[in-house]
Amino acid sequence: MQRVLIIGGHGKIALQLAGILSGAGHQVTSVIRKNEQSDRVAETGARPLVLDVETSTQTELAAAMAGHDAVVWSAGAGGGNPERTYAVDRDAAIRSMDAAAAAGVRRYVMVSYLGARADHGIPEGHGFFAYAQSKAAADEHLRGTGLDWTILAPGALTDEPSIGRINPSPSGSDTRTSRASVVLVAAAVLELPETSRKTIAFTDGEVPIAEALGGP
Repeated sequence: MQRVLIIGGHGKIALQLAGILSGAGHQVTSVIRKNEQSDRVAETGARPLVLDVETSTQTELAAAMAGHDAVVWSAGAGGGNPERTYAVDRDAAIRSMDAAAAAGVRRYVMVSYLGARADHGIPEGHGFFAYAQSKAAADEHLRGTGLDWTILAPGALTDEPSIGRINPSPSGSDTRTSRASVVLVAAAVLELPETSRKTIAFTDGEVPIAEALGGP
């Protein structure tokens, strides 16, 4: 049994992940921004915790993380506002990493995206630029920490069901990845210490997830 804190707990990926982890016997705390999101989170078996990560301090985040075994970052500003994108997807994410270290929570799983890197190639002025910049900075910071991190880098997200198979070596133009596949990969890496300090790029494919991750 693990005690897992999910940041961005009302998102589509987080709600599914909380349900899977809770159903497997883990204790899940889901961090949400609004009290009215609590009932939906509680339906997954997770304990809702109202805490706005955009404005929370590192000390407040560390207090929320204390006593947990792992943190999963699945939060995002949702685009449309570059200032808020930088505040959440970059600054708050980085604070959460430093908070995890301060709280003694070594395991940290980041939900990023396929192609997140400093040379992402998105032109300034493009609507995706702030997000690309933010994720690149957050991922780079995470790689420089002493945490047992895993970065998940799925392709373009869809709401299609998952068949439990992925392509761990994505290339070409078909980068579709179901959110359900992201959830299954996130749940799997929490059980696989050997995925620590790795970036896992994937799309939907034909390789069973456990095999793709090098598990039993």
